[in-house]
Amino acid sequence: MNCPVCNRPLKSPKSISKGIGPVCERKLEKLKDKADEDQLKMELDINAKNELQGVSQKETTF
Repeated sequence: MNCPVCNRPLKSPKSISKGIGPVCERKLEKLKDKADEDQLKMELDINAKNELQGVSQKETTF
């Protein structure tokens, strides 16, 4: 069985049971909360009105 990240053979029973090598596991853990450079970011304006333009609040039942 090989590591899906680096394609090196997994040798220890612990790595085989996890399905990933220890070095790749640490690298992925560090990247877990980082956004990709190409990823689009959306920020919400807390002061924006919670309304759809041209639609009254009575018409918006979700």
